[in-house]
Amino acid sequence: MASDQTGSQRLVSAVAQDGFSEEGEKTLRPQVLREYVGQNKVKENLRLFIEAARLRGDALDHVLLAGPPGLGKTTLAHIIAQEMGSQLHTVSGPNVEKKGDLAAILTNLQPKDVLFIDEVHRLPKAIEEVLYSAMEDFKLDLIMGQGPGARTLRIDLPRFTLVGATTRTGLLSSPLRDRFGVPLRLDFYPHPELQQIVDRSAGLLGAPIDSGASAEIAKRSRGTPRIANRLLKRVRDFSQVRAKSSRITLEVARDALGLFEVDEKGLDPLDRKFLSALLEKFDGGPVGIETLAAALGEERETLEDVYEPYLLQEGLIQRTPRGRLATRLAYEHLGLPGAKTLAAQDRLFD
Repeated sequence: MASDQTGSQRLVSAVAQDGFSEEGEKTLRPQVLREYVGQNKVKENLRLFIEAARLRGDALDHVLLAGPPGLGKTTLAHIIAQEMGSQLHTVSGPNVEKKGDLAAILTNLQPKDVLFIDEVHRLPKAIEEVLYSAMEDFKLDLIMGQGPGARTLRIDLPRFTLVGATTRTGLLSSPLRDRFGVPLRLDFYPHPELQQIVDRSAGLLGAPIDSGASAEIAKRSRGTPRIANRLLKRVRDFSQVRAKSSRITLEVARDALGLFEVDEKGLDPLDRKFLSALLEKFDGGPVGIETLAAALGEERETLEDVYEPYLLQEGLIQRTPRGRLATRLAYEHLGLPGAKTLAAQDRLFD
């Protein structure tokens, strides 16, 4: 089993954390599209589709929001409901276990309401199949009874908008994916946009911050607003307790992030442990994911879902048919000599 540290308890984890997500993020969450920083293409498309739906007096077409955790998919669902003047109903895919649960949710919807299903790729297959007619025909087909006496009951549903969020688009079945009329992909944020988010959040938190400090936090936030806001809160705590100051300066931010062991690239001790194992135990690779997982005492899924996405994004590792490879950037970042190993790796691609 993966340790608790490898999941949502990491300071630089993009996964929502208990206590912070529900209360902390809610206070920092933008309410309308004009307040939402970044993802300009996504915002442009959403603005167009929402305006068109409002002009027709109709519900917005079903929306699929895909991308890594922490980029604002839940926030966009709230914004869609707000912009449409509709009620938002939220449920997590794994929590919908019975057809009756889904039926209760769908039959309580009002016209133009927004149903947000987080982790939609984790819906049970039987539940997913019930959604097909609900999304396409706004009909709910239920089977009453069993055996020869069973009968089908068809219930009319109001025209609603289903907003699905997924971090694993490839796990969505084609029939479900094709029923979303508005597929949108969220990407990691560049540093300037993350700095805007840190500045905005600091204002909402009543924590004055220097531009250099917000830039430093943004640089170490792994391209993810959720991490940026979490780091900002922890740096604010450090500033108030250790620096005895309500203002966050660049020096304070660096000292705080150093204490939290979040380095200049946003890597924490667990990321560096992954890279060290790859570089020192396996000479930089190539090494199979199962072997690497055994060496680290982690599950394969933990490596693929928790460690690797950001390391790949930063160009520190590569996935190849023969296994994982460390790049020159990984050697440089950890300050390890690797010319001999890298030369051997280069020959693999000759």
